[in-house]
Amino acid sequence: MPFEIMHFRGADKILKGKNMVKDVKVTLEYVDDVLAGSLYKRELFRQALDEMDWRKNGSLNILDGRRYQYKGFKNKVAIEGNFSAYEYILEGLLRLQIGFDKRLIETGILLLTSKRSEKSPLGSSKDLAKSEVENLYPTIKVPVSIVLYDLEEPEALKEEVK
Repeated sequence: MPFEIMHFRGADKILKGKNMVKDVKVTLEYVDDVLAGSLYKRELFRQALDEMDWRKNGSLNILDGRRYQYKGFKNKVAIEGNFSAYEYILEGLLRLQIGFDKRLIETGILLLTSKRSEKSPLGSSKDLAKSEVENLYPTIKVPVSIVLYDLEEPEALKEEVK
């Protein structure tokens, strides 16, 4: 599977209660289809969420008077993500926590790349994500689903390396 999803603090139950499991699954698959092998992921990610109606439902703003916005928002569920660095996990969780504390969201979905340095002594991205979410409690207590994507490298970069 090109992505792996992990639920924390009952996020899966919240999605099920909102009848959004299928919608989220279809969105995650579509994001994978759109981004696989692409070079400019940021804009394509936004377009994919827009096409799946995650950018049309209410305000994406996190803080009033600031430009901070979620990547997507639907039915009190926010989507955040970054495909260039796994380390975005901390910023993404903080953004979701702010929305949770302000009662803007009930749960969040954080999309990240699973690619990290091969020299990392911290184990797999999945193990590291589990550990980080557990270690950040109680500071970060938002129910969250973390999705780790293994996106293909763009063809242009593969050819350049050769």
